[in-house]
Amino acid sequence: MMFACLVSATISVKAVAEQNVTPISDIQRGSMVVVSGTVERITDEDEFRLADSTGSVRVYVGPNWVPASVGEAVTVSGFVDNGFGFTEIYARTMTREDGTIVTFEHRYD
Repeated sequence: MMFACLVSATISVKAVAEQNVTPISDIQRGSMVVVSGTVERITDEDEFRLADSTGSVRVYVGPNWVPASVGEAVTVSGFVDNGFGFTEIYARTMTREDGTIVTFEHRYD
């Protein structure tokens, strides 16, 4: 199994705002979601905690390094799962505060 992280061109803040953003408190296991918030803390080199006004959630980007800083506002799209008894989002993309989109590709060889 091989994973890759790609950084693509920037997009406008308006384009991010137009996505259907789900409050963290409303995410449900087994769904694809888009959530926005602030990086609360980096819990491991490939995982961070994202918080909005409704709660917080773990975001897994592995096996890549977390491409954001504590305090940075980001938007994450990904799959919600319950790993080891806690809710976690397996990120597919992350839009950074400056508009840069980071794509987390999962390749299986």
